[in-house]
Amino acid sequence: MFEKLEDINIRHEPFEFYTAEDLWTDNHISEQMLAYHLNSDIDASSRHIEFIDQSVAWIVSHFNVGTGTRIADFGCGPGLYTNRLAKLGANVTGIDFSKRSIKHASTVAQEEGLAATYVNQNYLEFETEDRFDLILMIMCDFCALSPAQRMVLFEKFQRLLTPGGSVLLDVYSMKAFEQREEATSYEENLMNGFWSAEKYHGFLNTFKYDDVGVVLDKYTIIEASRTRTIYNWFQYFSRKSLQSEFEKAGFSKQEFYGNVAGTPFAESASEFAIVGKRK
Repeated sequence: MFEKLEDINIRHEPFEFYTAEDLWTDNHISEQMLAYHLNSDIDASSRHIEFIDQSVAWIVSHFNVGTGTRIADFGCGPGLYTNRLAKLGANVTGIDFSKRSIKHASTVAQEEGLAATYVNQNYLEFETEDRFDLILMIMCDFCALSPAQRMVLFEKFQRLLTPGGSVLLDVYSMKAFEQREEATSYEENLMNGFWSAEKYHGFLNTFKYDDVGVVLDKYTIIEASRTRTIYNWFQYFSRKSLQSEFEKAGFSKQEFYGNVAGTPFAESASEFAIVGKRK
């Protein structure tokens, strides 16, 4: 038992493990995630509906979205952005790890006759001959990726964007990093049964890595028949550090905003957004 507890509480190297597949493809967890996505009253997996509508309106205006605009949404979830943009005439492609979310998004698009294509795949592995005028990556998905994975994604963006095309994504700020604290907790059926339909014991370890601006929420889920560990990594950015990554990836022009609804950038905010333009 002592050795098991030691393993539960071990501090790993930043981004040492990547468990996105376990998080997004598990049947029970994906059902919980979809429910959070579709709950318009909470900011959990998706924003409030009012914010999504405001964000879509700003995206349409800022990027001159209209009939035939080609848009890819990386981590599209159940299509809350993509289907709205398709209703306005855009040709959209949504990519997401969750089969359940993709099925929901595709069903809505088919029922409403929308020009939307949905791909159930890890977006790090997504390839297509199509080219896009705009790529979206919303809800701070970018922060869950290691530096190496982010460079893979940047190279993909460069290949998939048309000349002059743009990418819009949001990230957690260093202000938010300052507010995170290391902690360890245990709870029976942690997060009200989110992790399994069966009874389980859940441990949550939060580790901060001050030298690189990274936080790990490490979930250890112990059931009668199995033990799982889920690693949720969060990279936090300053405006300067994010700008540096975009410039290194060949995006010579950046615009900064408070969020993906286009509010003014503020150093004190917990999140911010960036627009990078392909040469």
